[in-house]
Amino acid sequence: MTALLLVGFAAFAAAGAPVFALMGALALYLFHGAGIESTAVIIELARLASLPSLIAIPLFTFAGYVLAESGAPKRIIELADALFGWLPGGVAVAGLCACAMFTAFTGASGVTIIALGGLVFPLLRRQGYPEDFSLGLVTTTGSLGLMFPPSLPIILYALVGKISVDKLFAAAAVPGILLLLGLSTYAVVVAKRSGVKPRRFSFDEVKRAARAALWEIPLPFVVVGGIYGGLFTASEAAAVMAFYVIIVEAMIYRDIGWGDLPKVARESMILVGAILIVLGCALGLTNYLIDAEIPGRLFAFLHTHVRSAWGFLALLNVFLLVVNMIEIFSAIVIVVPIIAPVAQQYGIDPVHLGALFLLNLEIGYMTPPLGLNLFLSSRRFDKPLPALYRAVGPFWLLLVAALLIVTYVPSLSLWLPGRLLLP
Repeated sequence: MTALLLVGFAAFAAAGAPVFALMGALALYLFHGAGIESTAVIIELARLASLPSLIAIPLFTFAGYVLAESGAPKRIIELADALFGWLPGGVAVAGLCACAMFTAFTGASGVTIIALGGLVFPLLRRQGYPEDFSLGLVTTTGSLGLMFPPSLPIILYALVGKISVDKLFAAAAVPGILLLLGLSTYAVVVAKRSGVKPRRFSFDEVKRAARAALWEIPLPFVVVGGIYGGLFTASEAAAVMAFYVIIVEAMIYRDIGWGDLPKVARESMILVGAILIVLGCALGLTNYLIDAEIPGRLFAFLHTHVRSAWGFLALLNVFLLVVNMIEIFSAIVIVVPIIAPVAQQYGIDPVHLGALFLLNLEIGYMTPPLGLNLFLSSRRFDKPLPALYRAVGPFWLLLVAALLIVTYVPSLSLWLPGRLLLP
């Protein structure tokens, strides 16, 4: 019967049935089979609505969509280019930094590739960077900002994993900086090898770009500095960011008219609604998995074959890369409640596990053959997928190397939360 059920669900999934419907139906069926009232699923939806951190998701998402619809992407790229373009590999480094910041605030790699990709790719080509490198950089940086606050996957993981959002923000930041440094070093090497010459530094150009982006420059300092300075929580920071972005983009720059805001809100809430309904159904399914002691059984099985924490982490990384490549937000809400108790049995810190999961999430976006960024770049730049596979290869290897370092040096993700004394 179980095998028949799994085949049926696989068939529905292949036919395009919504993920939330499959998870909700499975949860209802399992609870019914165990003789438990179906209200056990609905209770999770009610609990989800009462979580104080939940409000951060729609507010940050809305603010990110407003930024994407405005002239902010162009101003950010011009400022980054003016600041870093005179360095060896500076234009590529500018693209990395700008895309990382933009992804952090929008919470979606697709928005970055579409909004900034059309600016960064031709800029790199004009400077003389190889096409493969340029394609690979834009495809990779589409998800680079997922490790920096106020990234939406960080908030979602914290809600599902029941850990502090502020602490996870801090834990993911140092590995994120490590990725930026590694990719920037590679960009410098490629620039020198390709004969790309840095352009002359112009203080006037920096002033012009800074003046143009004057009201957007304070945004990361206000949001991130406010959280870690103790001025407000992540949820309050989301409200501050949404209010600030509306004032700046609709009243000061006037890139977006007041009549456009309802449309932007509607588009952003479609994404939020999809995330929340999947999250609610997945938490209901998770309740059954915990009641049935699935994590305990999984640990018992693994412990007979994988005795060390190092071996478990290696196996976990492979598993997460495959899962995150296929379905990202669902992976968080389904996989985290199962693996978190198992990882704790191996003595792995929950915050360290969160940083690892997020880093795997980022790499999964660009992992062939099904990484979402590959399909987005293929459509955006009209390139065949095999060309994208070849282009992201060196970047993928660099990110995997960083993943191994973060995996086996836990202090990289635990150092900053400890220094900030976050609860």
